[in-house]
Amino acid sequence: MSFLPGLFTDASIDDAAFAARERAEVTLNSIGDAVLSTDIDGKVTYLNLAAEAMTGWSREAAAGQPLESVFHIIDRETREVARNPMRLAVELDRTVGLTPNCVLVRRDGREAAIEDSAAPIHDRDGHVTGAVIVFRDVGAALETSRQMSHLAQHDLLTGLPNRLLLNDRLTEAVALARRRRKPLAVCFLDVDGFKGINDSLGHAAGDQLLRSIASRLSGALRASDTVCRFGGDEFVIVLSEIEHADHAFMVAAKLLDAAAGPHRIDGQDVAITVSVGAAIFPGHGLDADTLVAHADAAMYEAKRAGLNNLRLFEPGMIARAPQSPPASTR
Repeated sequence: MSFLPGLFTDASIDDAAFAARERAEVTLNSIGDAVLSTDIDGKVTYLNLAAEAMTGWSREAAAGQPLESVFHIIDRETREVARNPMRLAVELDRTVGLTPNCVLVRRDGREAAIEDSAAPIHDRDGHVTGAVIVFRDVGAALETSRQMSHLAQHDLLTGLPNRLLLNDRLTEAVALARRRRKPLAVCFLDVDGFKGINDSLGHAAGDQLLRSIASRLSGALRASDTVCRFGGDEFVIVLSEIEHADHAFMVAAKLLDAAAGPHRIDGQDVAITVSVGAAIFPGHGLDADTLVAHADAAMYEAKRAGLNNLRLFEPGMIARAPQSPPASTR
């Protein structure tokens, strides 16, 4: 780039150049991206309207200020001052991108996630005389991305992690348990006779009941544990870093009590029972899929025992467990 508003005085240019400058000024103030330029010493020479709005500096106040004062950027994670893109563009004499995860700190202290690029400015002889930085606010895009990621990994009805996130967390928990040589437990919980509840009270009431159960389960667990809506009226709970199998059985009993009992649905108390099966790593499985399958088999044994029961996995249960039907029919 050989010309940018703010780098020359009106007296040093002819009418044609002045007209070109005016066109450039209008163009730069019409685009959505912020544009800021500096001289070779890193002093600010120009801001367009978008740059004024984003930095909180007017063009007049910013003129002659060090770039670091006007364009104050920090790393989002470490909170340390980020690399100055202008210096790098001048040193390398080429366009460079901003360090990832940068945050612009406005003059009033407010912050905005940004992305940008910096390019050197040349005179007619090709000498570098400064740099121009183009940047934009990506906070809205990042928030949208976070929301999309959350929706992809969480159940819409209860807000709990879904199967996708469960698999990730359980896989990580197994790896951690293996490194620390400690057991962990997976509990599979199913609402007894949920289809009958749905049919008698309606699907809206059934949804309220599932949300109530989800809330109770979450409240009965440690922050390090995970409760997931596996599908329909099924919930899977990961108990990380337990000391022994008896501990898992105690927590499973606590979950059974927490989920059961009357739930206030549409002004009436709805009494339910649940069945819970548990599997322990490493004795009952060495990976996420196996542990969930074995906990599911144990849950079926609990149902066979008369509902409102819990069972710990045993090898013979696999042969007796039916093929999993849709959760709403259980």
